[in-house]
Amino acid sequence: MTATATDTGTGTGNGTGSPLRVGLIGYGLAGSVFHAPLIAATEGLVLDTVVTSNPERQAQARAEFGDGLRCAESADELWERADELDLIVIASPNKTHVPLAIAALKAGLPVVVDKPVAGTAAEARELAALADERGLLLSVFQNRRWDNDFRTLRQLLADGELGDVWRFESRFERWRPRPKGGWRESGDPEEIGGLLYDLGSHVVDQALVLFGPAVSVYAESDVRRPGAEADDDTFIAVTHANGVRSHLYVSATTAQLGPRFRVLGSQAGYVKYGLDPQEAALRDGRRPATQSPWGVEPESMWGRVGSGESPLTGGGRPLPTLPGDYPAYYAAVAAALRGTGENPVTALQAADALDVLEAARRSARDGVAVTL
Repeated sequence: MTATATDTGTGTGNGTGSPLRVGLIGYGLAGSVFHAPLIAATEGLVLDTVVTSNPERQAQARAEFGDGLRCAESADELWERADELDLIVIASPNKTHVPLAIAALKAGLPVVVDKPVAGTAAEARELAALADERGLLLSVFQNRRWDNDFRTLRQLLADGELGDVWRFESRFERWRPRPKGGWRESGDPEEIGGLLYDLGSHVVDQALVLFGPAVSVYAESDVRRPGAEADDDTFIAVTHANGVRSHLYVSATTAQLGPRFRVLGSQAGYVKYGLDPQEAALRDGRRPATQSPWGVEPESMWGRVGSGESPLTGGGRPLPTLPGDYPAYYAAVAAALRGTGENPVTALQAADALDVLEAARRSARDGVAVTL
């Protein structure tokens, strides 16, 4: 029997603490680096099945998670034994997110979908409606809500140390002068590739979480690198309903990286350089279950809070960065499945971010600001 968002004591989602069994679709970057290790690190969840038709990836998964891990060639095998599973995680290419999520929900299974949940906000809202109709959890993996710098900034804003925020600058920049290829950099619209929908999904989601709904969007989006097909250098300006302006940058062509965050308020500003360390740790094979403390960065990487002088010349005071906490996402999912917590990221929240991304695409294409 599958567990729903409202289960309180049935099937595997019972009060005895029996683990919830997870089927993971896709074992590329997202599946192997993020989802599988985080699922395995979460109390109350067990990675039951990995879906990949690649024999090398099957062997890789079994090597890490044991011979008891089941591997399947296609998602259809999961639907055939839906009564043996409690959650489906979709970490396959973007264009498959919607059809796979629909199939999982129709099979009676709660779902986690990697971002972007869909190619359009309308599709995301249709998925949300289907999940509500079936009484099933549908959650979106916006893991960077649990980045160390984002957690620190949320606390800083909650404490009121910056005063009224006027401008929020967020950069997710890389220096990759040569395209790597693959569907993420494909120019085929069906692939939903490019940085706007990849890294843009993160920076837009973070801006909306911090400062609320967007009312206007302006964007500039370019294909800079020789041989590139999809946008690799994009800027998005968002005006929020509360008057805050967010300036968001996603790029693979940045030879000199800017600050990850620069937040300017009526009393002070916060500037933070460098990326959260969790992705690098996961890529290196370190795991939350075995490394303690997890998500901690050195003091040399702390951001600074102050006014009147650049942090690079000693302005402001160092602010300890809270630890990053990606494991908190799946812990929240497990709690929601057992009826003891809330969905950490809803499809409707993801749809709001997709509204902004769609507006950004129109703005960049037509050279105008788009009102939402």
